[in-house]
Amino acid sequence: MAADDTAPARAWRVVLERIEGDLLDGRLAPGDRLPPERELAATLGVGRSSVREALRVLEVMGLIRTGTGSGPTSGAIIIATPRGGLAALLRLQVAAQGFPLSDVVATRLLLEQWVVGTLAESGAHDLSDVRATLAAMDDTTLTAEEFLALDAQLHLGLAEASGNAVVAASMAGLRTAIESYVQAGAARIPDWDAAATGLRAEHRGILQAIDAGEADLARSLVHDHITGYYAAAGLTRD
Repeated sequence: MAADDTAPARAWRVVLERIEGDLLDGRLAPGDRLPPERELAATLGVGRSSVREALRVLEVMGLIRTGTGSGPTSGAIIIATPRGGLAALLRLQVAAQGFPLSDVVATRLLLEQWVVGTLAESGAHDLSDVRATLAAMDDTTLTAEEFLALDAQLHLGLAEASGNAVVAASMAGLRTAIESYVQAGAARIPDWDAAATGLRAEHRGILQAIDAGEADLARSLVHDHITGYYAAAGLTRD
């Protein structure tokens, strides 16, 4: 009875493992179409329902796109844009409180210090969206919630400008957690207006260091920016 109960769960994993192996071995590549459900089921010795379950997982992960009907857009096609899937999986883990706050902050430090350092060293980047977000944050009528939503967008914009899709996807996936803890922390800051003024200045300092190609300074400033807010908001490590 126990073996029968676990068989369906194992079956769809067989499909995932086969597709993963084909990708790693080069038998499948972005743009290729997966075999039809019936063929996959017969080849792997699993039911079509297990194949469909595996395809749903792959679609959520951003590794395939499925189309109905017949013709060139039908069936399951390997795509080369897994970023959305990675971000979605991270958001789900965050929503389920699977990551301690201290781990989120530590990961931010790792990612964002790399981001600003890389931007400063490369000199080839487009920060127009980041500058537009920073300009929007100058509006003194913004509520703390509105300001911090823009703050999260600014940091995500820097990650996207770095050109590293994995880093950008990671930051996108952590954005909900970042916004959540900075919003909660704002309520603990006695003088929000002064804090917002300080955050604007810190953002500008980080951008100036990037523009000047001063990678070490940019990394130091973004470290102090993140940990400074963490401390000012009275957030405790869990």
